[in-house]
Amino acid sequence: MTPEEQDLVMGLVLVPGKGRTRTLDEVLAHFGESDGGALALRLLRDAMERRDAGDVEMALIVKAAADASGEEFLEPLIELSRADWHKRHEDVVRMLGKLRSPKTVPALGEATRWVPEYLDWDESRGLAVKAIWALGAIPGAEAREALEGLRDDENEIIRENAVNQLERRGEL
Repeated sequence: MTPEEQDLVMGLVLVPGKGRTRTLDEVLAHFGESDGGALALRLLRDAMERRDAGDVEMALIVKAAADASGEEFLEPLIELSRADWHKRHEDVVRMLGKLRSPKTVPALGEATRWVPEYLDWDESRGLAVKAIWALGAIPGAEAREALEGLRDDENEIIRENAVNQLERRGEL
């Protein structure tokens, strides 16, 4: 993606007090697309193929602006949740949670235990907490079992969030 295209996509980001400087229609027109989800998926796959962290961020911005959450995003997002070459893991985990698919449980479980190097400073374990909340939104036994497995975690934040999700689900 060119710097000009990145600026165009960044215009989709809501800035408090200022709003957005671009519309999704403007971005779609520039890229010759009519569907925001299709554009987001194309940009995401291209960024992943090139292992371009900046373009992953741009693709995720388009995905969010288009409110795209189809099944076609499942595998790329799972792959990104485990990739160590970008810094958008919290966004990816949040998006996996919105899919509410049991297929995401193993990746979300891993995200509760893995601390990427760039998040090593985060004592509040933001990535793990987001993954636990995502697990809490997924129906079924597999997600419940993943949460139950976190009740005895050595980290108090992880334990408390897992218990909170199990209570919220009525499974404790």
